[in-house]
Amino acid sequence: MLRRAMGKKKAGEMAKQRSIFQEGASARGVDEKVATGIFDLMEKFAGYGFNKSHSAAYALVSYQTAWLKSHYPAAFMAAVLSADMDNTDKIVHLIAECRDMKLQVVPPDVNRSLYAFTVLSDQTVVYGLGAIKGVGQAAIEGMIEVRNNGGEFADLFDLCQRVDLRKVNRRVFDALIRAGALDSMGETRASQMANLDQALKLAEQHSRNLDTGQNDLFGESEAAAPLPVNKQVLPEWEEEPRLQGEMDSLGLYLTGHPITRYDVELKHIISGKLAEVTAQCTVAPTAAPKGKKDFRGRRGADERAVTIAGLVMSMRVVKTQRGGKIAFLTLDDRTARIDVRVFPDVYEKYQAMLGKNKVLVIQGGIGLDDFSGNYQVTAQSLYDINQARALFARRLVVGVESSQAGNGFVARLADILQPFSEGHCPVCIDYRGGGAEARVTLGDDWSVNPSDELLHRLRDLAGKDRVAVEYA
Repeated sequence: MLRRAMGKKKAGEMAKQRSIFQEGASARGVDEKVATGIFDLMEKFAGYGFNKSHSAAYALVSYQTAWLKSHYPAAFMAAVLSADMDNTDKIVHLIAECRDMKLQVVPPDVNRSLYAFTVLSDQTVVYGLGAIKGVGQAAIEGMIEVRNNGGEFADLFDLCQRVDLRKVNRRVFDALIRAGALDSMGETRASQMANLDQALKLAEQHSRNLDTGQNDLFGESEAAAPLPVNKQVLPEWEEEPRLQGEMDSLGLYLTGHPITRYDVELKHIISGKLAEVTAQCTVAPTAAPKGKKDFRGRRGADERAVTIAGLVMSMRVVKTQRGGKIAFLTLDDRTARIDVRVFPDVYEKYQAMLGKNKVLVIQGGIGLDDFSGNYQVTAQSLYDINQARALFARRLVVGVESSQAGNGFVARLADILQPFSEGHCPVCIDYRGGGAEARVTLGDDWSVNPSDELLHRLRDLAGKDRVAVEYA
């Protein structure tokens, strides 16, 4: 029972075992002070401890891995990523660490990737094909064998004709395209997806011709001649569907992230990236940074106030015994993932904005979850990016050059601002021309709600780099 109490780290059970231990020791003639000292040592050991030989082994492994990470960072991270290929949460964290180490993780590539993560150079890690969802090991090994024997694949049609379609089916090709594994062939993912049905059809015809040994009049194989191809050439997908394809096939965003476009703004709003926030959890709670609204709601005594932001990767809603609903969200910001719980009173207030694949800003308390052993946030307030911008923004600034000011510019600017002029964010014009510059603040009637739509329209008018939201 004492061993179980130590293993489970149950303080209450350890307290019960103390009296039992002392009584047993006393019955055997052991001095009370000695017995108390021995039990104190066991109680401390129950917190976290192991014997010295185990500690020495850990120290040696720590030294070896630190040395490898320092001198061979790309190879080390490729090995660590390969060891956790089936754990998407760990892959997300490790790829974020690669970025911190100035290592580039390039998308999987059917012309150079292996099953596991590999090294392309001292600063480049190549994503392993085995980490693509829906692509089995047999299919990958078959593609690699064909590539090793016959050289790199020229394009999607060449790939389809050369691999064994019994192992590499349409679902596998779909996953490869969405993961970016065919990008090196020079065609857009949109073009490859549009051409996939035709490529598979021609490959099946090519395979049937080989199986039947079909020959022409002069005894030469018709299958050897290239089949007619009518390729579609399409522009690349917009960022959102392209990144969603990576999420579906890799379980993470590799070449970008929906939250990246808001990074410059969010650094003025949030307490830090998720990886930073969880790393600081052992630090005592501190006051919110100047100019930022802080969480002042219900939270546990061991929780600290934070403001975080991320993309909702998953959402689960559970009914309580009293008829309310609790939502459990998993938030991702490309550096880490964290679970967020939304209690019934908060859920009822904000349920309209909750949903998968939404970027949310959340104020709440972060603490250790006793069940999972991971850090979890208890939400108190939730905002979408437009609401957060309206709440925290100090002003919206539009830069205007004198050369732009003519040709009805002012009238078009007014037409753009008018539909959004029911907000509380002041609008300023930074005017430059004739060797002078000035900031002109528009009247209160022109205060706006600085939504994504408004910013998009203003950037079309004034220029992408001429529109900015300023914060305190």
